[in-house]
Amino acid sequence: MQEEKTTSFKKELLSYIKIIVITAIVVFGCKQFLFAPIKVQGASMYPTYHDKDVIIVSKTSKIERFDQIVFQSPVEDELYIKRVIGVPGDKVEMKDDVLYVNGKAYKEDYVNRETDDPNQLRITENFTLEQLVNEKEVPKGMYFVLGDNRLKSSDSRHYGLISEDAVYGESKLIVYPFKHFHVGSK
Repeated sequence: MQEEKTTSFKKELLSYIKIIVITAIVVFGCKQFLFAPIKVQGASMYPTYHDKDVIIVSKTSKIERFDQIVFQSPVEDELYIKRVIGVPGDKVEMKDDVLYVNGKAYKEDYVNRETDDPNQLRITENFTLEQLVNEKEVPKGMYFVLGDNRLKSSDSRHYGLISEDAVYGESKLIVYPFKHFHVGSK
């Protein structure tokens, strides 16, 4: 009878261990290849994201203009989140606080236009892609990115284009804090 209980206990323990190992493999695989949680640091994407928001990043998304992407910073050993403004082949220009991509003007409702300085005339300085990165259009395999909080963002205006190889993934939803919960792009 005692031997039967011991054998039953071992089988049950082995089944729990199998479940734990399989679950760990599935979670690791999903995090490694499909999606991952990331904590936003800083105010460069305000009001779209707040400091310490936790987002879920899809690692399988096709990146398009105006997507918010997480990528390896070209200047620091950390991940940044910014908005894709220019994809390969795009000509990008900012003139009088209006974004032009391939000659078409875009209204940027997502940009933080609040400022403490009453003398601040523009949120984003005038520039052309050629002035910033010495390219007439975004080259193949690269992206031009800007933060939504332009006055407090270090982005392609400062460190140039982002290689698609540096992209970790696209932000798909805010999961924490719950008052910021949001699915999809803003």
